[in-house]
Amino acid sequence: MAVEAAQQDGPEPARSGGQHLTTTSEQGRFCVARCSCGWRGPARRARSQARTDAEGHAAAP
Repeated sequence: MAVEAAQQDGPEPARSGGQHLTTTSEQGRFCVARCSCGWRGPARRARSQARTDAEGHAAAP
């Protein structure tokens, strides 16, 4: 049984004052967006959609 390593994009400063730092990580066939505040987006097959989820979270008030 092979274990796949997760890949991560680096932190992205939020547009709302830099309070949130978001990353994306791959888990098998899926990509998940996460934030330093504890928020976690849904698992997505498209990396671009996970990044969009993270941008939407960072822009939210």
